[in-house]
Amino acid sequence: MFHVVLFEPEIPPNTGNIIRLCANTGCRLHLIEPLGFALDDTRLRRAGLDYREWASVQTYPNLDSFRTQVGPPRLFALTTRATRRYTDVAYARDDALLFGPETRGLPRTTLDEIAPDRHLYLPMQPGNRSLNLSNAAAVVVYEGWRQLGFSN
Repeated sequence: MFHVVLFEPEIPPNTGNIIRLCANTGCRLHLIEPLGFALDDTRLRRAGLDYREWASVQTYPNLDSFRTQVGPPRLFALTTRATRRYTDVAYARDDALLFGPETRGLPRTTLDEIAPDRHLYLPMQPGNRSLNLSNAAAVVVYEGWRQLGFSN
């Protein structure tokens, strides 16, 4: 399935919700440090409803470590600064979907390392800042999974 990559996530319930998303879709979750919480945080466990045992979750000291260890064939960055919609991609197994921290999004330096045609956005009403991280991840994961016929 896909690699869901959270770059320096800050809010435990969002990560807990994404753990649950990954458990239910077969995606693997990768967390890029520093994390804004401990992995045993009660709020993370409550949001994940103990799905952690059914989800593959791994942490990395930085994005380069993830890229070296996992080596995804394609890495897509989700950002409000993109010009390509998330629906304009033909997703493939093992694609990596990179999401930034809740309060600030992906840093410009990180975006600069990823080809601009791999920067994706989710459409929103004009003037709005962003969607909730776990909602955005769910929208993109399910679009990719839909394209693959919801197969494992």
